[in-house]
Amino acid sequence: MTALTRWIRRNLVVIAGLGTLAYLILPNVVVLVFSFNKPNGRFNYEWQRFSTDAWTDPCGVADLCGSLSLSLKIAVWATIGATVLGTMISFALARYRFRARPAVNSLIFLPMAMPEVVMAASLATLFLNMGVDFGFWTILIAHIMFCLSFVVTAVKARVMSMDPRLEQAAQDLYASPAQTFLRVTLPIAAPGIASGALLSFALSFDDFIITNFNAGSTVTFPMFVWGSAQRGTPVQINVIGTAMFAVAVLCVLVGQLAGARRKRS
Repeated sequence: MTALTRWIRRNLVVIAGLGTLAYLILPNVVVLVFSFNKPNGRFNYEWQRFSTDAWTDPCGVADLCGSLSLSLKIAVWATIGATVLGTMISFALARYRFRARPAVNSLIFLPMAMPEVVMAASLATLFLNMGVDFGFWTILIAHIMFCLSFVVTAVKARVMSMDPRLEQAAQDLYASPAQTFLRVTLPIAAPGIASGALLSFALSFDDFIITNFNAGSTVTFPMFVWGSAQRGTPVQINVIGTAMFAVAVLCVLVGQLAGARRKRS
């Protein structure tokens, strides 16, 4: 066995991890590179020449920034609604016993197990039968519905791992139920709530299938990208994608630094 073979065997896990990470990051690198491209035609699929025109004018394409702001608005409200409802459901399922608890637990996981196209068609049928006009509110209701399951899963796991003796100690020290919840329970459950909220925002902002079935004439950013891909993808889409990726990486780094600082203190 050669020295190279022994080195590969010792570091196989690290090599596999780095290879997987490179595989995941490669599409984002391509998006970043082509955000500085200046294509000759409508399609930004082949490198032509370096240019920063798209970065200096990210809203230069009609309706792009309007669809982006709409997607951000929907994602924020869907995150708030799903996080509030999902947190309350999580505490109910983790802390209380009631007759319908097994059924609720099963129903919560249906949106995650069900194909998106089935849920999208079902919601569209429901809104049509109710006579609801498709638009912002139908998209928001649909997004809250499918984000709810992910919030419940994240928060419930955190709540079930909590030590009940901490809350009992607070009650023994004459803390009221509200004080116990705000000063003991909520801070401990906060990481699960935050992870559920971040996941909801990402899923809502990125969703296309369910949104397309329930949007009517409303155009969100994923729908704008899909429509543009058929006529010619503008470079500004790469700019927006790169900016969103940079913000996500920044949030992760800030979270990692904050966690490391808490451990040191």
